[in-house]
Amino acid sequence: MAKHAAAGDEVHALIVTEGTTEQYGDDSIIEQKREEARTCARTLGVETVHFGNLPDMRLDDVPHVEVNAVIESVVSDISPDIVYTHSPHEVNLDHKAVYESTLVATRPATGVSRVLAYETPSSTGWTGGATAQFGADVYVDITDYVEQKVEAFAAYESEIREFPHPRSGKSLKARSTTRGSETGFAAAEAFSLVYERMSDL
Repeated sequence: MAKHAAAGDEVHALIVTEGTTEQYGDDSIIEQKREEARTCARTLGVETVHFGNLPDMRLDDVPHVEVNAVIESVVSDISPDIVYTHSPHEVNLDHKAVYESTLVATRPATGVSRVLAYETPSSTGWTGGATAQFGADVYVDITDYVEQKVEAFAAYESEIREFPHPRSGKSLKARSTTRGSETGFAAAEAFSLVYERMSDL
């Protein structure tokens, strides 16, 4: 996101759920987490954070069409060229539901040209056994932005965990180094290409 912003792209973020009720049972934390998200976004150069307000950790109980509508509304409002979404290959059921609805909300008629799925620390890495794993096939050099990424994450205090948990600043840097070493960069982020529409070659 910081790299997009530095290139002059207009960057938006959407948080589909309110992120609190089922985990904490305290509605007062909703605004705290929203302000953390806004601070994180400002550090990255994100223009707007949109909030969907669907129930946290309960999207498997929400009709698919309602999840679709939240994402479709933002896509309609901002007409994005590129959309990043959760991977379907992880343990978080809300994230999987968002992925499925993103496919609906970014179908070809919307004008979206590229959809990429990203890794989520502590979710994509915790699938195992016969479960399909996250597979990276797109790498983005973030060598000049990795410190900004860690600084932005530090603002999201309610989500930070102690190292060696994947949601720690040290782990984020280590993952960036590992992904970079896979493709010849000092630091990188890895994505899975969902689809790409090209009008010419």
